[in-house]
Amino acid sequence: MTTSTGTAADPALLRARTAVVIAFWTSGVALAALLARLPAARDDLGLNTAELGLLLLCVSASSVASLPTAGPVVARFGPARTVLGGAVLVGLGQVLAALALATTAVWLAAAALLFVGLGTGVWDVAMNVEGADVERRLGRSLMPRLHAAFSIGTVSGAGVSAVTAALDVPLAAQLAAVGLAGPVLVGAATRCFLAAPQHTGSAEPRPRFGVRDAWREPRTVLVGLMVLGFALTEGAANDWIAVALVDGHGATEAVGAVAFGCFVTAMTTGRFVGGALLDRFGRVAVLRATAVLALAGLLLVLFGGPLPVVLAGTLLWGLGASLGFPVGMSAAADDPERAAPRVSAVSSIGYVAFLAGPPLIGPLGQQFGILTSLLVVVGAVVLGGVTSGAARPLPRP
Repeated sequence: MTTSTGTAADPALLRARTAVVIAFWTSGVALAALLARLPAARDDLGLNTAELGLLLLCVSASSVASLPTAGPVVARFGPARTVLGGAVLVGLGQVLAALALATTAVWLAAAALLFVGLGTGVWDVAMNVEGADVERRLGRSLMPRLHAAFSIGTVSGAGVSAVTAALDVPLAAQLAAVGLAGPVLVGAATRCFLAAPQHTGSAEPRPRFGVRDAWREPRTVLVGLMVLGFALTEGAANDWIAVALVDGHGATEAVGAVAFGCFVTAMTTGRFVGGALLDRFGRVAVLRATAVLALAGLLLVLFGGPLPVVLAGTLLWGLGASLGFPVGMSAAADDPERAAPRVSAVSSIGYVAFLAGPPLIGPLGQQFGILTSLLVVVGAVVLGGVTSGAARPLPRP
């Protein structure tokens, strides 16, 4: 096998880096376009909160279902065409969702969200494969910043949603605009993606490697469990940290929103600075340190007492949760020829946290209180820390 390498001065590599940043950012914008205005969607469709929750399962379930097939699709068509195909599916789903809101057709909204979920799953795997390839050729950590770009995209999408809501722009119009613009922007970006590495005639071809093979590898499964632990740590905070402040500590809704903002800000900051730490100290040491930070922050939120201490805990929690998912994607893609099946398998395991986390913590919170229910996350943090050794880089061929 020949390895394509590049330097920071390589224009094609720099263009690819910018292109994959755009892909991550656009994915975040597309996600936030709907989620930031869920109350409007609920009202337009005439649903109650429980019915809205069931409707949103269409996104989660179809996204997770698409992950095992995403690896073969990337291997067959390449990251560029797969990312563009995912963006087209998401855009189609958003346009159909706009039509569903305009006609109050719940069945059409469910179908639209299935398209959004399918597109999101393959888009996610493909852009992580491309990001890992760019990272490998650059010779320094990039994945945390790519995931930070996704976070910034969600903030950007939420900001656009806030403005359109303030201006009384119908959600249907906003979704249609985002659904049409997203694939155009992604299509322009993917034109700058890297070409797939080529084989030389002097090297023996490696045996065909598929998703089933990836699932049989102990390292891949352990990396997936590591991602699962950190993803549940992140997802639980996204879903419940504001509720924990309000219901568990008697804070106002404004303070709950501040706590969520502290967590997101700390997580984004951790992803921006994490690359330098990974390059200096290595994946395993940094991941174990972040697990300790996440555990300390979680315990402060659960048992901290005074609100300033609890808010400090949200910052530590965010820093601790910041690197597990992107580093897991890098670890899964260490071997470029087997990156797609391995990223697909690791993503499938990791995304279980986002699908199962809210349903798990919600009933426990109803029965025992939100702070007690969040003790489940302690187990997730420990799982992430214990399995971090699996992320140790593979020897380069």
